[in-house]
Amino acid sequence: MSNALYRGRFAPSPTGLLHAGSLSTAVGSYLEARSRGGQWLLRMEDLDPPREVPGAADDILRTLDAFGFEWDGEVTYQSRRHDLYRQALRQLIGSGRAYACCCTRKEIAAAARRGLDGYVYPGTCRDGCPGGREGRAWRLRAPEGDCLVRDRLQGEYRQDLARDIGDFVLLRADGFWAYQLAVVVDDAEQGITDIVRGADLLVSTPRQVAVYEALGLPAPDYCHLPVLTNAAGEKLSKQTLAPAIAREDAASQLREALSRLGHIPPDECATLDELWAWARLNWSLQRVPRGPLTLPAAVF
Repeated sequence: MSNALYRGRFAPSPTGLLHAGSLSTAVGSYLEARSRGGQWLLRMEDLDPPREVPGAADDILRTLDAFGFEWDGEVTYQSRRHDLYRQALRQLIGSGRAYACCCTRKEIAAAARRGLDGYVYPGTCRDGCPGGREGRAWRLRAPEGDCLVRDRLQGEYRQDLARDIGDFVLLRADGFWAYQLAVVVDDAEQGITDIVRGADLLVSTPRQVAVYEALGLPAPDYCHLPVLTNAAGEKLSKQTLAPAIAREDAASQLREALSRLGHIPPDECATLDELWAWARLNWSLQRVPRGPLTLPAAVF
């Protein structure tokens, strides 16, 4: 996407505290925005209350502030944007791109095959819910053929949504909005031109491109940074018990995050201000490994 003003964002979920992997993503996203003279917005993706950790959202903000991140404008909270998601879903229903689905997870598992990211929905409700049942969720009709994503770091990524993913959920049966719809609506409404995030989300990018297309919106440019893994090869996350980063040790942890992204600060850069000043002057995506990167066992 060509835009006079670069607008990037960092969008953590308060299902846990920031860890080394999320710090690396935040650093890369922030520096790419600043190196291109752009804005960097902060959005809290708090759409899944049952999975959220009490106090995590405030802790994430305090941690980012302690590490010297400076975001533009006020923090946005997805939990306050339900009307935008409803409008988008109504548009997709009205255009025939979305339909109601009554299938349970058990029914899908019994009838579907495995794809790139879970079961491929077999299309049971595409022409209406069978047996007079009522829809429990809403799905987008996956377009046929390859979706090509040109990623600034990972290169070309192709995916046949109909074959590899199937029609995917926009509004869950439990009443919560699906990430694939909310993230597109938010990024479009906020004028995000460039998304820099972890490579674990590359597999979901074609779904988001399909939502943009169905809503008649231009998709942003994408850049997926290498994810951090533990010694067992698992992505750092709350589920893999990744420890939270410590605000008291911000300078050394920022140095480590920069190093993981291929940027080795000189020894004389000791403070946060010195590290950020050096990083803004020296940041280049060409130095960033496509990775995944493994943290040493001593970190855990």
